[in-house]
Amino acid sequence: MSRRVVRQSKFRHVFGQAAKADQSYEDIRVSKVTWDSSFCAVNPKFLAIIVEAGGGGAFIVLPLAKTGRVDKNYPLVTGHTAPVLDIDWCPHNDNVIASASDDTTVMVWQIPDYTPMRNITEPIITLEGHSKRVGILCWHPTARNVLLSAGGDNVIIIWNVGTGEVLLSLDDMHPDVIHSVCWNSNGSLLATTCKDKTLRIIDPRKGQVVANNFEEPVALQEMDTSNGVLLPFYDPDSSIVYLCGKGDSSIRYFEITDEPPFVHYLNTFSSKEPQRGMGFMPKRGLEVNKCEIARFYKLHERKCEPIIMTVPRKSDLFQDDLYPDTPGPEPALEADEWLSGQDAEPVLISLRDGYIPPKHRELRVTKRNILDVRPPSGPRRSQSASDAPLSQQHTLETLLEEIKALREQVQAQEQRITALENMLCELVDGTD
Repeated sequence: MSRRVVRQSKFRHVFGQAAKADQSYEDIRVSKVTWDSSFCAVNPKFLAIIVEAGGGGAFIVLPLAKTGRVDKNYPLVTGHTAPVLDIDWCPHNDNVIASASDDTTVMVWQIPDYTPMRNITEPIITLEGHSKRVGILCWHPTARNVLLSAGGDNVIIIWNVGTGEVLLSLDDMHPDVIHSVCWNSNGSLLATTCKDKTLRIIDPRKGQVVANNFEEPVALQEMDTSNGVLLPFYDPDSSIVYLCGKGDSSIRYFEITDEPPFVHYLNTFSSKEPQRGMGFMPKRGLEVNKCEIARFYKLHERKCEPIIMTVPRKSDLFQDDLYPDTPGPEPALEADEWLSGQDAEPVLISLRDGYIPPKHRELRVTKRNILDVRPPSGPRRSQSASDAPLSQQHTLETLLEEIKALREQVQAQEQRITALENMLCELVDGTD
């Protein structure tokens, strides 16, 4: 039997099954922002969906256990002054999500495990550096607190969210609007697509394009005549790529192999209603006891519906071939280590006993203190007031004036206290 048949036989009976109505999230007013990105994001704890909020930018975060009809007064995450264009959960902290907006900013939010009583309006940090709207976000797969953003200014910025600093700015790579950005598995390279119809492979730390304008495609698969945007989701554990057409009602999936013809059609899941967007659950959030290999969250006009992909197996035992060790929530590197040139593969975990999300972890932001910057080492010489720069002399004079004013204020308060004490003594003497 050929390798292709063997590899395909494992997933030959993969099928899609729509979840029951009582497991969906209903009456969610979906944003009408026209941007070629997924409008919902999911992790093992939460589902986040961009919504309308009176002209401002907002999204709603729902615990996965909370299904059914959503109250119209359910609290939102709102802080942007213009529509939210993209959201992305941090792969190393299930309670942290980033949002990008038409107001040119990126905000990072801490989501509590409990349902808040009011709207969440204060982000952990606001990242400002783009001159036009920001429509793409993507967290680094292995380095802690490293976030990528791409905007309408054709610039890619890589941030250290833990300090609020810009690690790298790639502002001369793309002559036109950036359509999508993706990290490779260890975060050493970027793949980008642009309006100029060029695919670029970029080494961000060197600031170089290492490959583009591929001469011939490895494989070419004609889909249909629709002009809707395709939302691709790739599962490296099973080598399956899922293609969800925006405005379409189907999900096609293919197996990728190392031998020709490389791309093998598996099946198509079809439903009646078209999808406005799609969220893809990380592998660690799936139910292994049900042989679930993929779960989508299909965004309708006023509803979000889970779609489950399973591989039927007669045995109830853990299926090792379906669930190899997969990336977990622990980062492999710190931001400074990655910036210095280090690379590391994702820290893998086993799903044999299922995945239990870790307890709530806070994201701490430590902005650099300019007072911590030490003067350059070297021989010192005495410096008179006349040698000091004018700005230092001005600062010294200001401080002396403030000290003098404070001393006068203290003296006045002491006099007032003394007068009050004398009055109190007179009153006490008068009552004896």
